Amino acid sequence: MALLILGIVIFLGMHLVRVVAPGLRTSIIESRGKSTWMGLYTIVSLIGLGLIVYGFGEARMTTGMLYDPPVFLRHIALLLMLLAFICLAAGFLPAGRIAVALKHPQILSIKIWALAHLLANGETSSVILFGSFLAWAVIMRISMKRRQRAGEQVLPVFRSGSNDILAIIIGLVAYGLFVWKLHEWLIGVAPIVMG
Repeated sequence: MALLILGIVIFLGMHLVRVVAPGLRTSIIESRGKSTWMGLYTIVSLIGLGLIVYGFGEARMTTGMLYDPPVFLRHIALLLMLLAFICLAAGFLPAGRIAVALKHPQILSIKIWALAHLLANGETSSVILFGSFLAWAVIMRISMKRRQRAGEQVLPVFRSGSNDILAIIIGLVAYGLFVWKLHEWLIGVAPIVMG
């Protein structure tokens, strides 16, 4: 469990630097350049992510259950994940109407992903992991609102409605692949238990 928590602190801490210590980010960029900051950001994030993956795998074997979700919540989680994939795709593509309407589709995708997994998983390690990411996404959304009020351009600018169709197609395909096999291959757990 300690490695999981350390990984969460490192990964989400790095992703919160702009919120909690904007001067640190700015000073590194001004003194060393943006590429140095991006390199540091990437390395620290990958270390944190590696610790999360390894620590979660270990913690799942040893932590107990906080709650046992009813089956219908697992079905709701599967539906929410479809929306999460579409939001994520919309956030990576040039902005269409979906991205503009959602304002911060990638952050919303993380919120939906975390909530869906909290609905479907009651193990202590899962609650810590997904609860942390949900809290991070809420903090990021609040931060984005503040940056927007301060005059910073943080909202997506509409480019093409065809990107909405592409976001839906990419989201559906990615969702289908994850439900079919990728989730089991990558995480070790099938999202739909047959039998």
